[in-house]
Amino acid sequence: MDDLTTLPEPATDAETLAHGTVPLWVGTYPHAGIGTPSGLGEGLWCVDLDPATGLLDRPRLVVEAPAPSFVAAHPSGRVVYAVAEDDPGTVTAFAVGDDGGLTAAATVAVGGAHPCHLLVADDALYAACYSDGVLAVLPLAPDGTFAPEVLAAGAPAQTFGHTGSGPVTDRQEGSHAHFVALTPDGRHVVVSDLGTDELRRYVRAADGTLTADGVAATLSPGTGPRHVAFAPDARHLYVVGELDAAVHVLDWDAASASGTPIASVPAVAPGRAGDATPSPSHVLLEGDRLVLGVRGVDVVTTYPVAADGALGAPVSVPLGGRTPRHLDVVADWTVVALQESHAVVVLDHDGTEVGRAEVPSPACVVRVR
Repeated sequence: MDDLTTLPEPATDAETLAHGTVPLWVGTYPHAGIGTPSGLGEGLWCVDLDPATGLLDRPRLVVEAPAPSFVAAHPSGRVVYAVAEDDPGTVTAFAVGDDGGLTAAATVAVGGAHPCHLLVADDALYAACYSDGVLAVLPLAPDGTFAPEVLAAGAPAQTFGHTGSGPVTDRQEGSHAHFVALTPDGRHVVVSDLGTDELRRYVRAADGTLTADGVAATLSPGTGPRHVAFAPDARHLYVVGELDAAVHVLDWDAASASGTPIASVPAVAPGRAGDATPSPSHVLLEGDRLVLGVRGVDVVTTYPVAADGALGAPVSVPLGGRTPRHLDVVADWTVVALQESHAVVVLDHDGTEVGRAEVPSPACVVRVR
């Protein structure tokens, strides 16, 4: 492991962002990796992306926080939320200062273990808890802070558990909520459950609260659905199978809020896996291409998306580092968090690295809204 004994101080001074750059928030794991004690110096980082060149500048630790492995930004840009991936899990709302600094406004429980994903949807924050499959609902005030009832209770307004298992006994012994998605029409929330090979469905009320509504889609046993991406046409859904190392294309019926699997493609282009075991992570749809990070083989795979939603042949580009846990596309650059190489890298459309910044154990990267 790279030497991480010397870390920069949190950026509390009134540092101005470089002119014309795009700030990116980076969530991190404890420096020694997943499953090690949290709260030993990890935190939320920020790095500036030059949208013209793809170069990264000024990586800086903005605030220390325990295991903030997933970060989400309020649409106003004035509040950032970060999980503490621990048992019991929590989520903290940070106020974003004019200087780009973060101040913890409130920390509340999520009612589950090891929260690993957050979704901001209108006036609610949803958190998926991996270890016990819990989905938490945290209503928000108009300014993005937690609603009064959440602050008073120090806990979510609602939690939803789930039961079930799958055939991969060491990974699917129970429910594992991994990702929360909003349906294109905004009427439902869908949760990918890696442990039960299901997409769970919830009806949204006007205030963001939820009602459990069964299962939106069932994948083949042993799929291990991790992250998902809806197509803009609202007729297709792409589901990453972490355990079967494939991307599954589903027909999506908005009226019934249900998906039907119609095709699957491998997570890695032929000949790229070698002796390694692919473990796909985050996926997103950007224009007419689907972009996927794949751990184990340490590549980014891109698929052309046809007008009918079908995926073309995958192209996998090797990364200059290990464990692409999360990625985003910003100003047409693909930004990748390489967890075990302690770096955030930027790729052009050909997969050539054009920018790099050292960040300890990066777990996710999101643009400042």
